[in-house]
Amino acid sequence: MRVALFCHDKPDSLPVRLENRAAHLAHIESSGVVEMAGPLLDAAGQMCGSLVVLMVDDLAQAQAWAAADPYAKAGLFASVTVIEWKKVIG
Repeated sequence: MRVALFCHDKPDSLPVRLENRAAHLAHIESSGVVEMAGPLLDAAGQMCGSLVVLMVDDLAQAQAWAAADPYAKAGLFASVTVIEWKKVIG
């Protein structure tokens, strides 16, 4: 199943994002379940969140992936939404 994670950063947390970016990207690479991912951008073009699409067996696996994300462990996110997603185009 595909699951989308919508992660919104806490205000003024770009330094936390940048400090943990390499570990976050390593988590994406090593997990083997990320189909696509990228940062959300604010009006100034600065990173302010993440969109991650996972291919997993169930929502519990997606939630475990999200909890293990170095960004989450660093306290970067104000909110994280984990929801099943159906790919239709692309």
